Amino acid sequence: MVKHIILWQLKDGYTPQEKETIKTEAKEGLEGLQGKIPGLLAIKVHIHGLDTSNADMMLDCSLEDEASLHGYAVHPEHVKVADSKVRPFTKARVCMDYEI
Repeated sequence: MVKHIILWQLKDGYTPQEKETIKTEAKEGLEGLQGKIPGLLAIKVHIHGLDTSNADMMLDCSLEDEASLHGYAVHPEHVKVADSKVRPFTKARVCMDYEI
């Protein structure tokens, strides 16, 4: 099994209400990929970090294997969500993939 963890920071200048809307829509879009992408076992987006956090959102997903991770990255449903709900609003992305 492969874990795919991403942390994002939102771009500067958003109001707290705009940030909440952006995070909620990203969460709904990404978690909506469950059951649509082969090899994607579980997907969860965390959007309510503690004040000590320096990231705004975290993606935590489990995939069958590394081949499934590569398929997830280019799957049209994932690309559509990433291009419309995540990438336009984020300034920084950190990723860690690992086998468990």
